[in-house]
Amino acid sequence: MRSNERAGVLARFGAGRRRIKMKRTLTLIVLSLAALAILSGCGGRVRYPHYYTLTLPAPPDPAPAENVHATVAIREFRAPAYLRQGAIAYKPSPEQIGFYAYHRWAINPCEFVTNSVIERLRASGHFAQVKSYDGRPDIEYVLSGRLEKLEEIDYEGGVKVEVAISAHMTNIATGATVWTNAVSEVGDANNKDVPALVAEMNRTMDRAISKLLTPIPGDVATGPTAVGQK
Repeated sequence: MRSNERAGVLARFGAGRRRIKMKRTLTLIVLSLAALAILSGCGGRVRYPHYYTLTLPAPPDPAPAENVHATVAIREFRAPAYLRQGAIAYKPSPEQIGFYAYHRWAINPCEFVTNSVIERLRASGHFAQVKSYDGRPDIEYVLSGRLEKLEEIDYEGGVKVEVAISAHMTNIATGATVWTNAVSEVGDANNKDVPALVAEMNRTMDRAISKLLTPIPGDVATGPTAVGQK
């Protein structure tokens, strides 16, 4: 009986020590969580990204054009991988590219340029039909392009923005390139305020697309490379 009593006492003693240890562990966890909450509160508010869009003036209504029959489809413009990541890019040197962690594009710049080119070509009145390229062989020309640059420039004195675009048009029947152009436009942003930068990017993008499509590619439709002509 004495050995049984001794065993019972030891068991109760061991259980008590385990309960004390568990209480200490729980206390430490609660205190740690409370400390983290306090530190988070003292560290300032949570930052959320700001999103921006590109906007260009609406092109004028298409001017009436006679004997316009050519049709064209626009492929979605391509771009370097860093311009497709969503963050607004800046270049502190020609070799270095940085990104604003909390300032991002709300629209894919490639999609934006593609839609803008479609609208400009429709407004030109030089084509009977202008549409997005869908792979169908019901058009005579395909325009393909690339957004080369859309970024802040910090290394040439002051703060600037640069937009560079290239494009070419192909005759579907012959496979020949009938038009090509490449432009680069630089605008002065004056400061590093991101909304001001985006506003200048819009102005610079407007100039770049206007220059890219001058002369209007539709002029090739009536030239010697037009479909059915030699």
